[in-house]
Amino acid sequence: MELQIYRPELDDLDDLSILFDRYRVFYKQKSDLLGAKEFIGERIRNEDSYIFLARNNDGVAVGFSQLYPSFSSQSIQRMWILNDLYIEKSFRRHGIAQALLSSAQDLAIKSGSKGLLLCTQTTNVNAQALYEKVGFVELADYKWFFQEAKHA
Repeated sequence: MELQIYRPELDDLDDLSILFDRYRVFYKQKSDLLGAKEFIGERIRNEDSYIFLARNNDGVAVGFSQLYPSFSSQSIQRMWILNDLYIEKSFRRHGIAQALLSSAQDLAIKSGSKGLLLCTQTTNVNAQALYEKVGFVELADYKWFFQEAKHA
């Protein structure tokens, strides 16, 4: 399958919002296409994340990844958090995720960063196998923690 992978613009927002909403539903969030469109549109307008959109040779949006810039204080270097990666169900196992990961790796190199950091659910064994296949290493010495903000 031939792919076009590029940084989307606002013209791509409708297709990208659908993918982003389906990604959120995959992770047990309630569908909210309007919220997805507003959120992802803001990311594009503000350029505060780096998104890759994959389209097949028919022009169909088949997947995306979204990375956020960050820094490693320990190594005093820039790094990227690969926060989102989603492939439409009917297009999985065709190398699209691997192509998006390759684009993310190229971004890390071109930006002079330390590398890529990602987190996935412990139950997402398919994704874990892919990440290991393309060179990601599990950080056995670290645990991720999260605290939800308590809004008044």
